[in-house]
Amino acid sequence: MRSVMLALALMLTSAVAAEPIAGRASVTDGDTIEIGETKIRLHGIDAPESAQICQDGDGKDYRCGQVAALALADRIGAAPVSCEPRETDRYGRIVAVCRKGSEDLNAWMAAQGHAIAFRRYSEDYVQAETTAKALKRGIWAGTFQEPSDWRKARRAAGEDTAPAPTTACLQIKGNISAKGDRIYHLPGTSSYAKTRIKESAGERMFCSEDEAKAAGWRPSRG
Repeated sequence: MRSVMLALALMLTSAVAAEPIAGRASVTDGDTIEIGETKIRLHGIDAPESAQICQDGDGKDYRCGQVAALALADRIGAAPVSCEPRETDRYGRIVAVCRKGSEDLNAWMAAQGHAIAFRRYSEDYVQAETTAKALKRGIWAGTFQEPSDWRKARRAAGEDTAPAPTTACLQIKGNISAKGDRIYHLPGTSSYAKTRIKESAGERMFCSEDEAKAAGWRPSRG
């Protein structure tokens, strides 16, 4: 009887753990989001880390990790996200397939070249990666170090590679208008999704409104 009860308890625990996690998402980086207090790692893909630098088609350095995070944030916008848990990783994050409506966000990131298929754990998104590579999308337009190799090199150098603790960081877009006004846009505002950041023009991202205001930027009116 005891073994039967234990089996039932395990089945119930598994069922609860597999329930979808849904709600408004904030983006940490190109393969990590947070819904409420739950940190979620996107299953089957690996995006460049926030501090990672890649080279574009002309051999120029750019912040590919930030580009990946912005792409995911733009794709999600203010829409709710639903994530189907698969497991828990060593950092305590839920590993899941996340969707905006019917769209698989994990697949979209790989197909747009903002992440690679994480073959060590899954081959679910190999085809999406192959498409991006053939069309030279995202990181495939130039050269890059695989995120896992980049993390390994950082660890070898004694640098921390744990996930960033601040999930709202690098989500506030600061752009400069045609009149020279410095304006920041929060996720969910009307101009956020269409705003593109051009670092060469002095535009940038912020981690908080206080940071943006301290740098001399004002909030958008939309």
